[in-house]
Order: sequence, then structure tokens, then C-alpha cells
Amino acid sequence: MHSPPNSLPRPPDELERLEQAWRTPKGWRLLSTVNNTKVGVFYIATSLLFFVLAGVLALLMRAQLAVPDNDLVSARLYNQLFTMHGTVMMFLFAVPVVEAVAVFLLPGMLGARDLPFPRLSAYAFWAYAIGALAFFCTLFFGLAPDGGWFMYPPLASATYSPGPGADFWLLGIGFIEISAIAGAIELIVGILFTRAPGMSLSRMPVFAWAMLVVGLMIVFAFPAVIAGTALLELERAFDWPFFIAERGGDPVLWQHLFWFFGHPEVYIIFLPAAGLVSMMLPTLAGTPLVGYRAVVLALGATAFFSFALWVHHMFTAGLGVLTSSLVSAASMAVAVPAGMQVFAWLATLRQGRLRLTGSGLFLLGFLVTFVLGGLTGVMVAVLPFDWQAHDSYFIVAHLHYVLIGGMVFPLFAALYHWSPLLNGHALSERLARWVFGLMFGGFHVAFFPMHVSGLLGMPRRVYTYAGDLGWNGWNLVSTAGAFALAAGVALFFFDAVRTWRRAHRPHGNPWNAATLEWLPQGDYGARSIPWVRSREPLWRQPGLAGEVEAGAHWLPGTVTGRRETLVTSPRRARLCHLIVLPTDSWWPLAAAAGTAGFFLLLTVKLTWVAWACGVVAVAATLAWLWQTDRPVAPVAQVGEGVLLAVGAAGARSHSWWAAVVWLVVDATICASLVFAHLHVSLRAEVCPPAGAGLPPWLYVAAAVGLWVLSSSCAAALSRVAMRSRAAVGCGLLAVALLCALAGTAAWLGGHAVAGLQPVAQAWSATVAALAGYQALHTVLLVVMAGYLGARLLCGHVTPRSRATLDNTLLVWHGCAAQAVVSALVVQLLPWVMG
Repeated sequence: MHSPPNSLPRPPDELERLEQAWRTPKGWRLLSTVNNTKVGVFYIATSLLFFVLAGVLALLMRAQLAVPDNDLVSARLYNQLFTMHGTVMMFLFAVPVVEAVAVFLLPGMLGARDLPFPRLSAYAFWAYAIGALAFFCTLFFGLAPDGGWFMYPPLASATYSPGPGADFWLLGIGFIEISAIAGAIELIVGILFTRAPGMSLSRMPVFAWAMLVVGLMIVFAFPAVIAGTALLELERAFDWPFFIAERGGDPVLWQHLFWFFGHPEVYIIFLPAAGLVSMMLPTLAGTPLVGYRAVVLALGATAFFSFALWVHHMFTAGLGVLTSSLVSAASMAVAVPAGMQVFAWLATLRQGRLRLTGSGLFLLGFLVTFVLGGLTGVMVAVLPFDWQAHDSYFIVAHLHYVLIGGMVFPLFAALYHWSPLLNGHALSERLARWVFGLMFGGFHVAFFPMHVSGLLGMPRRVYTYAGDLGWNGWNLVSTAGAFALAAGVALFFFDAVRTWRRAHRPHGNPWNAATLEWLPQGDYGARSIPWVRSREPLWRQPGLAGEVEAGAHWLPGTVTGRRETLVTSPRRARLCHLIVLPTDSWWPLAAAAGTAGFFLLLTVKLTWVAWACGVVAVAATLAWLWQTDRPVAPVAQVGEGVLLAVGAAGARSHSWWAAVVWLVVDATICASLVFAHLHVSLRAEVCPPAGAGLPPWLYVAAAVGLWVLSSSCAAALSRVAMRSRAAVGCGLLAVALLCALAGTAAWLGGHAVAGLQPVAQAWSATVAALAGYQALHTVLLVVMAGYLGARLLCGHVTPRSRATLDNTLLVWHGCAAQAVVSALVVQLLPWVMG
């Protein structure tokens, strides 16, 4: 088949109906948009705002360190500045901006109308924006945290950080990570299921591969820091001693949980940037990427190694020579896949001829800087050297060479490269040379001397120093370089504001790129969804842009009168079915505001108001789900003589897979809590320790049996509901819920009988944390069961519209499995250890 799927003339009103379905609201109603390309612009702008704010904090720090014995800022304010600088850069800029670029680029790059959960993307953005702005404003009220962006206990404990600053960090960062996970779910499902027909995995853009790998990394890495922040906040709020050594806790437990997230986060930041580089270099060199398969393999290998490296940050924590040596070897091995990508990029440059546009200059700056950062990374992977350089300014220099060289320079290259997609206008190439010169030169002048000052003994996190230590000149040069770097950033934003205020015009394909995001675009994406037959479709299919614009490919209009996109198979991208996408709504904004209010108001002890915000968040979420889960026509014509089903059920549904990904996140949080319990148990002289006890086996057997019965009743509910017996289905739902409640009560009651004392020792505290997490799941099931029961009674659960039922059952079985595993781990561990 070599002809377009729609070769007949198009109906005269087809384009008008398509534009009407996808029209973006104007004025203040723009805040209700859920279109991913529009939300992506909001996302990018907000993350760049935090980049600037964090940079201002860095300039204040450098001004303080420019000369010895300086008193520009106090020690307490300096601690707040460096804590907020690191926190904002890592949590509020670096991770959000890579998701933001993906949300903006991927629908067009994949040839989709939109990603499958646009309201989830809108919720993720608003939760991030509202919560992050509120968190940053704590700096102006003297409430900012001052324990470092890593928040190590015991410094972050209530004893040594008694104010609310640490609580703002813990609760604020925790829910911002939830926002990142929501975005990752959208990206994983979107990349796997909404690619253009024919875009098999072997034809997928490298950036899509990078974001798929990163989405999976987020799913497995971020739950650890969510669990860690929850434990530390419980310790601060209720005196549960997870990290207090005197009562059986261990401060090193926090380091394990934090760095299990923290080191993969470095690659979560780098891999999307590497994916962008692999997209831009071939375009600017005018040749396909050399070693496509090797680059994709390197992305996966880097992700794999990254989870073995968290102890890389703990070489001086006294974990033993064998453990440290194994991690040291893994730290060196991770340089291999990174080197594979660098050689592929160099080979691509050798095969073509790089155009020194603004993005080309930043790509060259990236290659130089990232290679230097990688070399110092290998140095700190060597144990004797790390023992000497740890907590010195050498580590500060290495960190910034990797993060700024590995992510910020590619990001600025991407902003120059894809800026025409915003309004059709490219940024100034003349100013780009000044911007690059100031940023590249200022960066190296700022951070290269830190290697030297670190080797001369300058420690990290000091707010001043004596004038006779030999660091004076190096610090003054670093400060001058930092201000030059800031001048380059300021010049960029001047040019960006000037350019992006211009009137909109068609963007064309100014760089002669090969990928689909450069097709003519409207609010609906491309006029028709292209049929892809190569890895570089715009190069290999020269007439594709004209065919797509004429509506000659798939889904040239709107079949149902609403927003739609195609679902294709994960591997070969064969047509599967059509999905109807939700339209613009205020519910995601309301749910995000309620979520942010819940976490932030708990911090300032406005408990009742916080719970009211939590109710608003839940109610808004249920309202948006009710609004979007509507049955539509059973089939739709998406091409000439091609009919597809509208929607799907079970494992063929994109929402079912989203629920699976969420269950993986949930299980990883539970596994982190189980790890905390194992860690504390192994440190205890006797397990369970004196004063603690295990519940009688009768209680445990009752809890396990009731949860298994609950899951079985829920499974039976699926068969009954499909026979349209709503009353019987609701009865089974009630029985399942009662069993779940009774199972949770049995486990909690057993521990109450055993005299659990979470305040007395860490072992009891970890058990209580596991029990509390299960109780939280029971509350979740109460909400989900009520929602499902309402849809059953209203007749909205049918064989063609059963997503609520399928997803509720998935969550139900996951909760039951976690309850059984948690109960058995707590009960059997002392027997195994004994």
C-alpha cells in the first residue's frame, strides 16, 4: 500500500468542525485549557521562571563568597539561600522542565492529536505551579528550610530544625513529586499507545525513547523520596523515631531512600537532554543519526546502571569497603553508555556538516562541558579520591558541569531550535552568539576554578572563610564568571520576550528537520494523522506535509464532534481503536489547588482548612472523571473504508495501562516502607525489640483472609456488572468494601493488642507506617467504591464503557496484595531472623 489512506476529496465543512472541536479558549478562560501543547507552554514558562529565581539565589551566594570575611548575608540566610537554590534547581526546574518540553513536543513528534490524558497533564502542571510558587515564597517570610536540599537528619529533625521550614520542604516536595509522577504516567501511556500509524518502535524519534525511559525511571525512583519525606514528616510531627539512633532508628536510612531517588534523578535530567541532542544534531548536520539502535540501547543501559549507583553519594557513610567497591565499579561502568552516545554524536557530525546556528553553538558547548563533567565523575567514582574530595568545592564543580553542561546547554539549544513552533518566529541568530559566548564563557570561568579551590580544601556549604587559606582569588574569579553567565541568560530572555510577542504565522520547517512536529500545525495538531513509513518521514516522504495538510491521511476530521486521537499497538503502531479526549475544563485547576492547599496548610497547622482543601481536591477529581467517562458511538470511520471501534475495555484500554503504572508507583512506595522496616529490624539487637510485640496469628490470619475475600468479591463484581444487574453489583461492592475495612481493622487491632509503641522505638514506628499506609488505601477504596456504585446505579457501566470498573478492580487487587505482603513481612521477619 503506497497511497494515502484518504485520497477522496474532503467534505467542505470537515476542517471547520475539526477547528471548532479543538478551539482554545481565549482571555482568562485560557487557564482552563487542557490541550497538551498549550499546557506545555505554561509548563516551560513556569519552569524557566524557577530557573531564573534559583539563579538569583546563586548570585547572592556568589556575592557573599566573592571576598573573605564577608557579611553581605548572615549565616542563617545563607543556609536558606543554598537550600532553596538546590531545591528549586533540582525539584522545581530540572525535572519539571524536561517533562514540560516533552508535553509540548511529543504530541506533534508522535503524530498524535494529543496525549491520552490531557486533564491529567493540566492537573500535574497546576499542582506543580501553585505548590512551587507557594513553597518559594516561604523565603520572603523567613520560613524557608535551611537544612540543605538533601535535608539530612538529624539536622532536619525537630530537635535541630524546630521551625516549619523543614515541614514546607517535606510536604511541598512530596506533592510536587506526585505531580511529576502524574506527568510520567501521561508520557508513558502516550508514547506507547498514541503514535502515528506505522511509527513502530524502530521508527520512533530518539527523544520519545528518552522520555519513555525517563517516565519508567520516575515511576521506580520517585516513590522512594515520597516514602522518605513521609517518614521524616511523621518523625517531626508525631515523634516516631525512624531516623533517631537513640531509639533504634538510623539517619543513614534517609540517605538510602533519598539517594535511591537522587542519583537516578541526575539521569532523569540528562537523558531527555541527550534525546534532544540526538534530534537536533542530525537536523543541523543534514544527515541521519549514526548508530540509532546503539543510542537507544545506551539510554536503557544508563537507566539500568543509574539504580545501582545511589551509594555513590554515601562512600563516606561507613557502609563497608565491599559495598562501596561494587558501587564504585558501577559508577565507572555508567560512563560506557554515555560514551556510546557521545561517539554517535561525533560520528554524525563527521558524516554531515554542522550549521552553527544558535542551537548548534549550544550543542558544541554541551559536548565540551559534558565530557569534562563526565571525566570528573569518573574521578569521584574512585574511592580514595572521593574520600578526599567529598564535601569539597570539587564536588560542587563536578555537579554543575554535569547538570548545566548536560542539561541546561541542551535545553537552551532546544529553545533556539524549536522556538518557531510557538508563533512561527525564530530567535535572533545574531544575539544567540552573544548569549552563547556569555553563558559558555561565564560558566567555565565560574565553575572551573571551583575544582581548584576544592582541591585546596574549601568545604561546601560555608557562608564565609578566612583570608589566609589561598581561596581568595579563585572565589573572586568564580563570582565574576557567575555574573557573566547571568548576563547571558538575561540577554536570552530579552530576545525571547521580544520574539514571542510577535504576531503568529505558520512556522514552516526552517531547519529542514525530518520529524513530524514540523508538519503544519493547528490547535488540533496536524490536519490529518500521518501514515509513517520511515524513521525520517519528512526526508523520506517528500510530499507528506502537503498530503497531511490536505487531509489525505488518517482521521482528517472529527467523527464524534469532539476531540479524538488514534490508539495504535505498542510495538508496530498498527491501528487499534479511536479514543475521545476530554475537552477544556476548570476541574484540573480546582483539583490541583485543593491538593496544594491540603499539603501546604497542614504545614502551618491549619488542619481543618487543609482537610477541606483535600475534600475539594477529591470532589474536583471525581467531577472531572464523571464528566469525561461518557459512552459514544461504537465505531468511527478514520480513513477511506476503514472503521475502528471507539474506545476499548480491559487490557486494550489506555486507561487500564495508566492504572497499571499507578499501581507500580504505589507498590514501589510500599516497597520503600518495607525496606525501612527491614533496615531498622536488621539494626536492632533483638527483633522485635524490647517493649514491642507481634500481633497474635489469629489477627494476622483474619486480616489476610478478609483481604483475599475482599479481592475475590471485587472480581465477582466484574461478571455481575456486565449482566446489567446494578443492584447485585452494588451489593457485591458493599461486601468487598466491608471485608477490606474489616481486614484493615483486624491488622490494626492485632498490633494494638500487641502493644505497638511507635514513639518508643523505630521498629514499632515502621510497623505503624506500614499499617497507616494500608489504612490510607482502605480510605481510597471507600472513595472509589462510592464512585463506582454511583456509576452502576446510573447505568453508566456497560460492556463498552467499563473503564471505571476495570480500573477500580485493578486498584482493589493491588491494595489486597499489598495488605497481605505487609502483614506477612512484619509477622515472618522475626522468625526468619531468629
